[in-house]
Amino acid sequence: MATVRNTPTEAATPQVDDLALLGLMQLVSPALPIGAFAWSQGLESAFELGWVNNEAELAEWIEGVLEDGLSRCELPLLVRLQTAWAEGDAITLAKWNDWLHATRETAELSDEDTRLGGALVTLLRNLELLPQPHLIPEEPGYITMFAWAAHKRFVPVRQTLLGFAWAWLENQLAVACKALPLGHTAAQRIIERLRPQLSVAVDRALERNDNELGPILPGLALGSALHETQYSRLFRS
Repeated sequence: MATVRNTPTEAATPQVDDLALLGLMQLVSPALPIGAFAWSQGLESAFELGWVNNEAELAEWIEGVLEDGLSRCELPLLVRLQTAWAEGDAITLAKWNDWLHATRETAELSDEDTRLGGALVTLLRNLELLPQPHLIPEEPGYITMFAWAAHKRFVPVRQTLLGFAWAWLENQLAVACKALPLGHTAAQRIIERLRPQLSVAVDRALERNDNELGPILPGLALGSALHETQYSRLFRS
């Protein structure tokens, strides 16, 4: 199935464009009260095991996860999910929500997606922004609800992907600043290095067909599994 690049969520007027941008900024803000800061996605374990020790190794780790993870899984899923929300297609929403749960290789990664999804549902309910109940899949994941929120805010699909990737990058660097001797200036250097790669990852995600999807991250999966029993942790398991 070819990827749909344009959906009914595309903004049509300057005023809607402005509100869409502000809505995306709200959605990707670290201040969004869903608890994303509490998870490291295996990165804390990589520090503990000595796989990542400094700025250069951290940049390589994040770049690898972006290429072999986000561009093959979360980002192309956002395209499909946002399109399904725009079309009110409950069957497709449930299909991709279940598919995403099936790709989570550890209890920790699965729990993160489910808990963040549940927290986002709670927030959207309090903001009176939830979709019709029959459209919400059972145990909606974070990416599924992120796609809904972006659709509801009239965010164009490409900007949804860029925003999600940006929020993920910032969160990974926040983890590193807490758990690794990494200063904020070093984190900004990594952002400068990887910023163009976010755009490349989005381009690749938009081009992937269904049979090309799925993360290729055995190291991250192993790190996440080991993190579940790590003796001392800053981040949730």
